[in-house]
Amino acid sequence: MQRLTFLLVLSLHSIAHAEEWPQWMGPNRDNVWKANGIVSEFNEDGPRILWKAEIGGGYSGPAVADGRVYVTDYVTSDDVKVANFDRKQFSGTERVLCLDEKSGKQIWKHEYPVKYSISYPAGPRCTPNLYKGHVYTLGAEGNLFCFEAKTGNVIWSKNLPEDYNTKTPLWGYAAHPLIDGNKLITLAGGKGSHCIALDLKTGEEIWRTLTSREQGYSPPTIINAGGTRQLVLAHPEGISSVNPETGKEYWTEPYEASNGSIIMSPIHHKNLLYVGGYSNKNILIELDPKKAEAKTVWRDQPRMAISPVNVQPFLIDETIIGLDQNGQMYGIDLPTGERLWETSEPLHSERPLGSGTALIVKHGDRFFLFNEHGELIIAKISREGYEEIDSMKVIEPTNVAFGRDVVWSAPAYANKSAFIRNDNQCIRVDLSAE
Repeated sequence: MQRLTFLLVLSLHSIAHAEEWPQWMGPNRDNVWKANGIVSEFNEDGPRILWKAEIGGGYSGPAVADGRVYVTDYVTSDDVKVANFDRKQFSGTERVLCLDEKSGKQIWKHEYPVKYSISYPAGPRCTPNLYKGHVYTLGAEGNLFCFEAKTGNVIWSKNLPEDYNTKTPLWGYAAHPLIDGNKLITLAGGKGSHCIALDLKTGEEIWRTLTSREQGYSPPTIINAGGTRQLVLAHPEGISSVNPETGKEYWTEPYEASNGSIIMSPIHHKNLLYVGGYSNKNILIELDPKKAEAKTVWRDQPRMAISPVNVQPFLIDETIIGLDQNGQMYGIDLPTGERLWETSEPLHSERPLGSGTALIVKHGDRFFLFNEHGELIIAKISREGYEEIDSMKVIEPTNVAFGRDVVWSAPAYANKSAFIRNDNQCIRVDLSAE
């Protein structure tokens, strides 16, 4: 009887966990949504919008847990709808908002003045991390906070550029922090502190590691390879592996990132590790099966592999699915880098869209995509190709890039809904099957 009770509690915990979206890419940081009773296609009128909440600008996605939605934004009177490679000054206020999941009503907010000196200055980039009653947020200029989730009280905070004597990267702090055990792992920058680990409860530094000319934008990623737990850091000068408990370096493979632009989280499959960045800068690394060592298999293959910009690629068996910087979706054979197929369908465009965005989440044998036009798409994707099942516009694009209107924020999928934001509002979209 005790064993049955234990299994029931464990099962209920797993279900509850699956119904939340507490960080970037979901509960397991893998862009997989595990939920039952979800629509297989939209009805004629499209999915219901359960509520709308007024918010400000930003690229950060919402996070959902414990009946609440957390989102960050930027409020300013300056015109920040500009897409450029320049550093200009903008004045405004970054905010952390806590909304009621059922109604969208604001429960609490925290705000602080910030001067932006970054390109694409619409607002914060990083999705909040929700963990054990706390909320961790990272702003575009490196303002890092730990809040009490219920009240919004600040537990601790840091200013990364000031604390680590560094400069905010051109496109702002955009690498989503990672929670690992008692540590918050995040990119900081500066000499010897490219990546740091902080105590979750106090914010005190546990370790710091590596030096790179700039932070880059690739989120810290933990893999298991060679019988060793490894923290992989893709930075503008190399792909490095360090001990996640100490920060001690295991190995580094040189890699030159154009404009410092690696945005994707590294893809790990068996003994292979793939990273792609802007302008066909790509690398496939072979991991030693017995120890924490590695070597490069191939790199910088033109007209091969994939150079992701805004979209985290998805791995199906040995096939990488994702959008290239040219706006095309590719199916890529991981071991060889060979392009198996390509399509422009997810962007619903008759012309190529550079840096075109359609964010990918797997649900069962289908995928939900959210493209830059504000459209939700249901599709089947495999090694054989892409097949759209249905699509519906749910929100307006409110920012600009490359002369077109876009929305570039990743949705959260929780409690049979998609939580989606642009620069004016956050909405809850009902995806429950009737």
